[in-house]
Amino acid sequence: MLRQLKAAGVTEALISVGHLAELLEAYLRDGSRLGLPIRYVREDRPLGTIGPLALVNDLPEHFLLMNGDVLTDLDYAALFRAHVSSGAMVSISTYRKKVPIDLGVLVSDAQRVIDYIEKPTYTYDVSMGVYALSNRVLEYIPRDQYFDFPSLIKTLLAKGHFVNAVSFDGIWLDIGRPTDYQEAQETFSALRSKLLPDAS
Repeated sequence: MLRQLKAAGVTEALISVGHLAELLEAYLRDGSRLGLPIRYVREDRPLGTIGPLALVNDLPEHFLLMNGDVLTDLDYAALFRAHVSSGAMVSISTYRKKVPIDLGVLVSDAQRVIDYIEKPTYTYDVSMGVYALSNRVLEYIPRDQYFDFPSLIKTLLAKGHFVNAVSFDGIWLDIGRPTDYQEAQETFSALRSKLLPDAS
């Protein structure tokens, strides 16, 4: 992800670290090996997926934010440009995900069955865990409190702010479970040149 961000024109990365922070810091250091300066924000206790932003005093007017467990060939520069031109407080990269249900699904009204759908597949637009934000969101993030991304989005929507959805249909994997990690390893091996065009 860091190499992709550098290729997209990002000039500095800020990584929020907590549990096992020393391992990440020891491996990545100051980012000079990647040619991308890296700073760290250390959480003394978990602050959620958005809470650590309140610890950063020098965020630019617009910036990218992402989870560290995503494998994608998303064009980060295009997302950033779309966000800035939209005027949104937050832009969320979205992916159309098919979710199979391996059960018979009942549609019912109280005790009466209206329909029976055998092993349906539903399609949802899901968050990819990659965002572009305006630093104006900081006024809605409490300091030194646990605060997650869904809470921020619900707060912004309740206040009438524009939250932008930017659809994407390329490669995207969330790597939150061991099976996801195995799939990500296989995908990366098979599509390395597409995921890292600068790889030698």
